[in-house]
Amino acid sequence: MLRPKIPTMPTPTGLGTPPATGVVEPTAVSPNVAAPPTAPATPTPSRPTVQFNPGTALALVGGGTAVVLVLGAVLVSLLLAVAITGASVAVCAVVLRSLLASEATRR
Repeated sequence: MLRPKIPTMPTPTGLGTPPATGVVEPTAVSPNVAAPPTAPATPTPSRPTVQFNPGTALALVGGGTAVVLVLGAVLVSLLLAVAITGASVAVCAVVLRSLLASEATRR
């Protein structure tokens, strides 16, 4: 019914460059060439620094509290829904058992 599609490897379309044949060309070496001194670069931070003041700290604490309260309310409501469903199924089972038992005694 559902079969995974296996990708196929693409085939090369053009001619590539031939590999080097091992020819080494000599390079000129000039000893004792002094390079000009470079100034040390000041490292730039990759992330901007975040400064917290009392207002932002209070907002973070308030936001975290709100998230915890909302999550708690959702979890409690789910637990309550499961408990109510279980109780109703138990009541239905007791009623059905009672009906079946009374049907068996009438015969």
